[in-house]
Amino acid sequence: MSTNIKKIGVLTSGGDAPGMNAAIRAVARTCAYHHIECVGIYRGYQGLIEGDFEDLSARSVRNIINRGGTFLKSARSQEFKTKEGRAKAHAQLVKNQIDALVLIGGDGTFTGGMLFNEEYNFPVLGIPGTIDNDIDGTMYTLGYDTALNTVVDAIDRIRDTASSHDRLFFIEVMGRDCGHIALNAGLGAGAEEILIPEANRGLEQLLESLERSRKTGKSSSIVVVAEGDKTGKSVFQLAEYVEENLPNYDIRVSVLGHMQRGGAPTCFDRVLASRMGVKAVESLMEGKSNYMVGMIKDEIVITPIIDAIKGKSSVDSELMRVCEIMST
Repeated sequence: MSTNIKKIGVLTSGGDAPGMNAAIRAVARTCAYHHIECVGIYRGYQGLIEGDFEDLSARSVRNIINRGGTFLKSARSQEFKTKEGRAKAHAQLVKNQIDALVLIGGDGTFTGGMLFNEEYNFPVLGIPGTIDNDIDGTMYTLGYDTALNTVVDAIDRIRDTASSHDRLFFIEVMGRDCGHIALNAGLGAGAEEILIPEANRGLEQLLESLERSRKTGKSSSIVVVAEGDKTGKSVFQLAEYVEENLPNYDIRVSVLGHMQRGGAPTCFDRVLASRMGVKAVESLMEGKSNYMVGMIKDEIVITPIIDAIKGKSSVDSELMRVCEIMST
């Protein structure tokens, strides 16, 4: 491996996700293993511009693998979107003799890192940290598995009250323009209907399905709605429409919101973060730059960042077929 890299900086940017702390830990300890200095950068790109740095040793990242969120904090920086802001960031890196960056975040984080690399030829490596699982080049992003389990647990609890009161619940989950959380959590929790952006079912088809369920004896139902789904203008308007057309249903709406981002990461996310952190540091040592670490068929690989952010993560069509069968 190359010995040109003497000091690596690591930051988290964009929305937080369970597993980010585990990834920071992996980066710091891989650096220590290879006798490279590691610097934690607080508040993402804004902290990079302001020089908000802290040296990270193998011991300074102890007891964080089980913590949700990111102890380095996260922020969206408008200043970094300007040439002047990126110039300040580069000056801070030169001043502190940092040779490369590990960026933990989503497509916005990677877009900023790619632009920074183009302008200054500065080595960057990305680790995908977002519960949405909406980045190409990896089967799983950090935080996705934890969010799934959080959502399934919440739906299980809501189903208890739905059954007790013979109610129809519309449950909105995160995912932006991607239906991975809704599809997998809905299937895992036994939802009667799942609405995702990738499969626009339409209002009439939804009504027909719910009415068919009622006639077959279902007095309570769970409908999982991805926040990016366009079946209705909002989950509340969707519920109102169904209530107007199917008055026999007693309808409630539950928006899970940011609770999906919190909590201790699952074992899967902790192991994934550890593997990705090692790969990120060692890829930089090999002279790789402008790549993102990912997992494809249980193998840790790297993909050009441009491909990761321009590609579109797609839902499994077979999984959608299974959902349709299970909702019978």
